[in-house]
Amino acid sequence: MLVAAAVCPCPPLLVPEVAAGAAAELDGLRAACTEAVGELLAADLQLLVLVGDGPQAEVWTEGGAGSFHRYGVPLGVRLPSGGVDGPELSPSLTVGAWLLERAGAALPTHACAVPGDAPADRMLGLGQGLAGLADRVGLLVLGDGSARRSVKAPGYLDERAEGFDAEVARALGAADTAALAALDPRLGAELLAAGRAPWQVLAGAARGAGLGGRLRYQDAPYGVGYFVASWS
Repeated sequence: MLVAAAVCPCPPLLVPEVAAGAAAELDGLRAACTEAVGELLAADLQLLVLVGDGPQAEVWTEGGAGSFHRYGVPLGVRLPSGGVDGPELSPSLTVGAWLLERAGAALPTHACAVPGDAPADRMLGLGQGLAGLADRVGLLVLGDGSARRSVKAPGYLDERAEGFDAEVARALGAADTAALAALDPRLGAELLAAGRAPWQVLAGAARGAGLGGRLRYQDAPYGVGYFVASWS
């Protein structure tokens, strides 16, 4: 059963070594993520599952590792439990592993990458399955909002992006599983919202769990929507 969740964005710039001289620009976001992960780890979990986007569906149940070498930083991270064999963690899950390593997490941990074009009903079903893996399951959900929030954004400006992100922020803050389940995959793809599929995994996992939500952070630095939320 899902008993707690933390929702964080996953830009590589969240890692100070990657951001270098610009690290201070995301101090507020970094602090909010630290608080959300800390609350998640304090929930007396039996199993923690990371969920983030990836180029293809993959699951890590015996540990896993990732690195920031692609950004020119000689920094590697690993999931809290298990080895480092198998495929490398996707970039979003690598940021999640960094957040957990930074928090000193040591509990059994799985990870799941979901592709951006995954159907909503499949994500809802996946979430339900993850919630049933143990009596006390926690999710760390990694995903960004629209990358089309300004003319300087990676995908340039789309007038629909602000409204889409506002509804996501409201739903995350209210633990509104129905609203997250109703997010349109096509619109999410057009707005370059990489968090759509992971958020719908969360929605499936939290159905019937009676969790409440708290939005810790909402902003769009660099033209990309970032949200931090806690569900408990």
